[in-house]
Parts: sequence; structure tokens; C-alpha cells
Amino acid sequence: MNNSMTSTLQAPPQGLTRAMVLLFAFCCGAIVANIYYAQPIVELIAPDLGLSAQSASLIVSLTQIGYALGLLFLVPLSDLIENRKLMIATAVVAGLSLLAAATMQHANGFLLLSLIIGFSSVSVQMLVPLAAHLAPEQSRGKVVGNIMGGLLLGILLARPLSSLIADHFGWRAVFMYAALVMLTIVVLLSLTIPRRVPDARATYGQLLKSLATLLNRHAVLRQRALYQGLLFAAFSLFWTTAPVELARHHGLSQTQIALFALVGAIGAIAAPIAGRLADAGFTRRASLMAMMLAPASFLIGLSTPGYSVIGLAVTGVLLDFAVQMNMVLGQRAVYALDPASRGRLNALYMTSIFVGGAIGSAMASALYEHDGWQGVIAIGAGLPLVALGVFVLAESKGAKAR
Repeated sequence: MNNSMTSTLQAPPQGLTRAMVLLFAFCCGAIVANIYYAQPIVELIAPDLGLSAQSASLIVSLTQIGYALGLLFLVPLSDLIENRKLMIATAVVAGLSLLAAATMQHANGFLLLSLIIGFSSVSVQMLVPLAAHLAPEQSRGKVVGNIMGGLLLGILLARPLSSLIADHFGWRAVFMYAALVMLTIVVLLSLTIPRRVPDARATYGQLLKSLATLLNRHAVLRQRALYQGLLFAAFSLFWTTAPVELARHHGLSQTQIALFALVGAIGAIAAPIAGRLADAGFTRRASLMAMMLAPASFLIGLSTPGYSVIGLAVTGVLLDFAVQMNMVLGQRAVYALDPASRGRLNALYMTSIFVGGAIGSAMASALYEHDGWQGVIAIGAGLPLVALGVFVLAESKGAKAR
């Protein structure tokens, strides 16, 4: 295929095959896991590096801030540079950063590496728009939903895997393992991912300036980014504090915490369901359900005596389901706005999500130490309630306008 053609894709004429969808899903899950490995083991990492209990969640929040910065400054390049080369380069940096983190002895150095790990793990958000480009319109939601299912499984399985490895081999082994996975991903990307040469003729500076234009132009982008940012803040708050609560007040070991986190992975089934609902035209109803379920998940868990491990598990599963469903619904809506700008639209959408996640993680340790689990419940339920209120207001205004 001639590289001078717009958005040149060296891919099968029928679009994405089932095997390619599975490959995309695996790569997305394996890459995004990098920003979650530290979440359940901060209480092991922090004392080893000399970080206080109140500062421990900085490890998680800096990784998410790095990811948000990567989304803002690296992902737009996918509308300018050949995608496969860009993804391979970022994956190499991620692998080297993970290897360095495994051997780092100083707190400040580790925190800096946490930022770089997040910054360089954004190739996942280049893979998803590439899949959207390859998929036919009538099945785009299904394809994106299936790939997001892999991504979300990576998010959800990273925590139990990290806890399990740390319990048996120490926390540094987690980062060694992650570095080896990234080496595998680099090989897979090199051999199997189709090339895409974007048709953009703008400079990098012009692309970055266009982000503000896109954000100003598309109300749907602003709304979906706000909804998901608030939900993801609650998600990060819960999953940063839940392992601490389980270890301190329920006596669970790292292996038992791994099993607990594995239960939360059930929520990943929401992604393909959401994609099919979006394709069928049920985005509004499904979004309303997701934004009602997220705050309810914290309150439902309270119905079990003493907020038991079972109650925590119920909250984890329902919250994960709500957050993953709303994420895919938002992504489907955002991708439909402007096919030529999907990389930048995705960058803006996902940046807002991980800014929300970083805020949730950053407040986690201090909130938990000061107000305990009741404080986590109050803020965790309150954040998605704000999203629900804004959503209902926006829909009522839209209905009047129609």
C-alpha cells in the first residue's frame, strides 16, 4: 500500500481479524498494568525507601500524573508520526524505567521513575484509536469494547498479580517482571501491529494548540471527560486504600489481598457489554445506569455487618463494573466526533480520566489516615454523585433543546 495515501494502514482489507483484536487487547492490558502494579504494595515499598505512611500514595499518584502527561504530550503524536514506531519507542522507555525502579534505593529517585513509568506507558492509548481506525463503523463499538476489556483486565489483574509476586519474592520482583513483559510487548509490536501513517500535515506545536480547539468545539468531549474523571477518582481512591484497610483491619496477607483484587476483575465484563450497548444506540441509558451504580456501590457495601471483606468485595466489583462501562461508552461517543482527530480526542479524554485518578490516589493516604474507611466511603460515593448530577442536568437541557 502506498505510504503517500492518507492514514495509510498496512492491514487486512476486511479490517481487524479476531486474532488481531485479541492481540490488541493483550498488548493494551499488559502495558496499562504498569501504572497499577504499585497500588496494592505501597505499604511494602514506602518503608523500604524511607517514605512515610502519609506520603506512600504519592507513588501511585505520580505514576498516574505521568500517564496523564504522556496522554497530553505523547499521544497527540499518533496523529503525526507513524504509529508503530511511536508505540515501540515508548514501550522501550517504559521497560527501561521499570528495570531501574526494581533496583532503585532512594525515595526521590523512585518517585521520579514512577512519573516516567506512567509517562512512557501511554502506547496503549495509541493502540485503541488505531483499532477504531481499522474497525468498520457498524462494529466499532464492539471492537473497541473488546479491546478495552483487555485493557481493563490489565488494570484489574495488575493488582492481584503484584500482591502475589511481592508476597513470595519481594516488591522489587514485581518491577523486574513488568520490565520483562514490556520486552515481550516490544517484540510483539514490532512483528504484528499494522503500520499507520497519519494524514496530518500540522507541526507538533500546531497539534498541541489544536487540543484546546477540540476541547472548546466538542461539548460531548468535555462532558464525557468530566463524568469519567470523577468516576475514576473514586475508583483510584478505593483501590489505593482497600489493600491498606484489608491488611490493617482484616488481617489479610498480600496473597489474600491478591485474591480479593482478583474478584474485582469481574467488573471488566462491563467493557464489551458497553460497546454493544453503544452500537445499539443505548449510550444515554447505559451511562445513567453506570453513574447511578458507582455511588451506590459504596453504600451497598455498607449493608454488610461492620463493612466486612465481603462488603469491600461487593463495592469493588460494582464500582469496577460502573467505571469500566462508563469509560467505554464515553470513548465510543468521543471517537465518533472527528475520525481525523481520534488520537488527540482520545488524549484529551484519557488525560482528564487520569488527572481524576491521580487526584483520587493523592488524597487516599491522607484521607484514610485522618478519617478512616468512613471518610473513603463519603468521598468515594460523593465524586460519582457529582458526575450523575451534571449528567442529568446536561441531558435535561439537551432534551429541551431538541
